[in-house]
Amino acid sequence: MEIGFIGLGAMGRAMASRLLSAGHRLRVWNRSPGPARDLAAEGAQAVGTPAEAFRGDVAITMLADDGAYRSIGLAGPVLDQAPRGMIHLNMATVSVELTRELAAAHAERGLIYVAAPVFGRAEVAAAGKLTIVAAGPEEALDRAAPLLDAMGQRTWRLGPEPTQAAATKIAGNFMIAAAIETISEATTLAARHGVAPETLLDLLTSSLFAAPVYKNYGAIIAGRKYQPPGFRLALGLKDVRLALAAGEAARVPLPFASVLRDAFLEAVAHGDGDLDWAAVAEVARRRAGSDGAAG
Repeated sequence: MEIGFIGLGAMGRAMASRLLSAGHRLRVWNRSPGPARDLAAEGAQAVGTPAEAFRGDVAITMLADDGAYRSIGLAGPVLDQAPRGMIHLNMATVSVELTRELAAAHAERGLIYVAAPVFGRAEVAAAGKLTIVAAGPEEALDRAAPLLDAMGQRTWRLGPEPTQAAATKIAGNFMIAAAIETISEATTLAARHGVAPETLLDLLTSSLFAAPVYKNYGAIIAGRKYQPPGFRLALGLKDVRLALAAGEAARVPLPFASVLRDAFLEAVAHGDGDLDWAAVAEVARRRAGSDGAAG
């Protein structure tokens, strides 16, 4: 299949590499050209503009936030040059509002918009084990299935409206952020009563909380190993804000999301925005006047 790929951060780079390995032809573009050059060495074609990537059968985007989509013209100008019937798979986490806007802009131009955001960090993407949540026209999902299968271990089809996938991804990231905050506060509490974070988490993730989120983020928090970031804390703040915005638009109160926003904002204010988002644990430790050591 002839594919364009825009956005080659850690996640996008790994996903594009999976598509190349599956035998697909890729045109790739990134704001900083280094990752595109690296993929060109693997057989991709590096192009000079986003519009050049929006040709062929499918275009895939994996950009950081709403602003990035608007800044390179994906809410309008780039679409004007795309061939009618082309599928755009947006695999990033963006707002419900932008999702609705993009779906309308594509429909006006005879293009097909599918929201297909992913759960999983860069190492999961490299292994082709992402969990993908997708929503859009069924025929488009069928056409895109070989690409989704190359990048993920399972694709959950959620319905015909792209906003269904966007809201699901936002809700999932809200739950992950909540779990990280819970681990942060619980380990700080136990530490102040003489129980090492490692001990508490070994006990709990071997019994009541034997789930990947608690195991993986628990290990990061216990070891305070926030570099290199699997997902930057500043992006975590962005996603919590997306949850609050989606809740407000649908008249759904999310009181704990406000708590999370303040914790993540405090972490960013302390200069931790480029660390892994598990570094929000340091906010709980600072508030307790503790360095996290047992006792």
